[in-house]
Amino acid sequence: MLLSLALIGIVGGLITGISPCIIPVLPVIFFSGGVQGARKVRVPGPDAAPVRVRSSRPYLVVLGLVVSFSVFTLVGSLILSILHLPQDFLVWAGTIVLVLIGVGLIVPRFQHILEKPFSLIPQSAVGTERGGFVLGIALGAVYIPCAGPVLAAITVAGATGEIGAGTIVLTLAFSIGAAIPLLVFALAGRGIAERVRSFRRHERMIRVVGGVVMIALAVGLFFDLPGAVQRLIPDYTASIQKTFEQSDSVSKQLDLGGLVNSQNKDLGKCKEDAPVLESCGMAPSIEGIQEWFNTPHNKPLTIAGLRGKVILIDFWAYSCINCQRSLPHIVNWNNAYKGLGLQVIGVHSPEYAFEKVPANVKDGAARFNINYPVALDNHLSTWTNYRNRFWPADYLIDAKGVVRQVSLGEGGYATTETHIRQLLLAAHPNETLPRQTDLLDTTPLAGSTTQETYLSLGQMKNYAGTGTYAAGTGHFSFPTTLAADSYALDGAWRLTFNGITTPTGGRIRLNYHASEVRMVFGGSGTVRYTINGKTYSQKIGGFPNSYQLAKSAMIKTGTVDVSVSPGVTVYSFTFG
Repeated sequence: MLLSLALIGIVGGLITGISPCIIPVLPVIFFSGGVQGARKVRVPGPDAAPVRVRSSRPYLVVLGLVVSFSVFTLVGSLILSILHLPQDFLVWAGTIVLVLIGVGLIVPRFQHILEKPFSLIPQSAVGTERGGFVLGIALGAVYIPCAGPVLAAITVAGATGEIGAGTIVLTLAFSIGAAIPLLVFALAGRGIAERVRSFRRHERMIRVVGGVVMIALAVGLFFDLPGAVQRLIPDYTASIQKTFEQSDSVSKQLDLGGLVNSQNKDLGKCKEDAPVLESCGMAPSIEGIQEWFNTPHNKPLTIAGLRGKVILIDFWAYSCINCQRSLPHIVNWNNAYKGLGLQVIGVHSPEYAFEKVPANVKDGAARFNINYPVALDNHLSTWTNYRNRFWPADYLIDAKGVVRQVSLGEGGYATTETHIRQLLLAAHPNETLPRQTDLLDTTPLAGSTTQETYLSLGQMKNYAGTGTYAAGTGHFSFPTTLAADSYALDGAWRLTFNGITTPTGGRIRLNYHASEVRMVFGGSGTVRYTINGKTYSQKIGGFPNSYQLAKSAMIKTGTVDVSVSPGVTVYSFTFG
């Protein structure tokens, strides 16, 4: 049982660790966790020759992140309650620590002040690792991964106090899984700093850049800029996440269904995201709510009191990126149908302690133009009563109080709106409904597009070319025919665990089916690509980033030829 939970936790964490949710912390991990961990010169004694010492800083940063994220997610709320501290204390403390460390990197004199508490520790014992674990602790306090079934199980256990050996194993495994890609990124930064001479020559400048990046992350968190960036980037792991989280074995191991009671015993009759309306028993009650807002005089609503209306209950959390991408659809439906018998209720079920603060939730609701009633389910009482396990999740209830549809996760918006309209007309046959809302559903469906394609040795997928795909520099050529949803190389390419580069210039050919094709590049140089008979040029520079190659209104089949110059690292293809 514990081994199964550990495997589920690691897989769930790995999916999260390669999702867009890690993007905000990557620059800090690269510079402060990786580049600053490059070999440093140390003189052991007055007569000894100087030696270069490799720092364990990348490991300490990631270890600190794993420890703090595990503790804060599982028992953070309990610790804060015992200490009588605000529920958002940890995220604010983490943000302040990031600023202090960032200023210390920019201003050496200030760093000496910060290091005074450690002055009794011998320098050789601290060395280049100083501050690495503390930085990881701070990142763990502000790191907000994408929601998923594993995180839901951990959060529910922490909120209800049902923390046992299984929950602890699951939490640690999830944290480790999510941290592995971050560690790879940090080690890549360390490797680059050790191999690229300009990094060694400009160590002071690198420290300043690391400090600026850290302060920028803290400021960005204050203004929710990382969330805005993530909302613009399609979740390229959505199909993998959906397949994983809907697995019967995963649901059984995590006991994601929750306790069955007389109110929710028939909810299992609803198939997730069913294309037709179903009948899944009377809707469970909304209970254990700390506070309501956006209702008359902030009074509570009840399912029984809304009889005659079609009800949509939306489980959400304001910092959940998955929820943020679905909220515009919920808001549109409320605006279009609230005067025609639809009652939307947002049940805010927090993932993290800081999401329990009413002011934070109200601010989040205002940012997303939510003016329908919101219930603060801080103890996850209603969440548990609905046997819910996802952010976001929608339960559609007809005018008689019967649950007719259960929609879990992102996507399927057109189906849900169709069902809303059917139930409204069933309750009010003479009503004239407006046209369906036209907000585009950008959620990729499992199998609807080419699978995310990595080119690195560590995660290589969909390679169908000639030549041996092995570490080192090899020579490749395009095959006579290339299979669908696969790629091939041409020319000289150096293959590594993290990505691929070409010493003299090389080409990549990809066959795909998708509405959007993107590539993730790093380094500096030029990329030229031909698609649909037209050739384009793209300058590459700065941090590894995702670049759009093609975009269309519907899924299409096509081929793209990409010419890459020396100095550019190619990581992956992603699709929408």
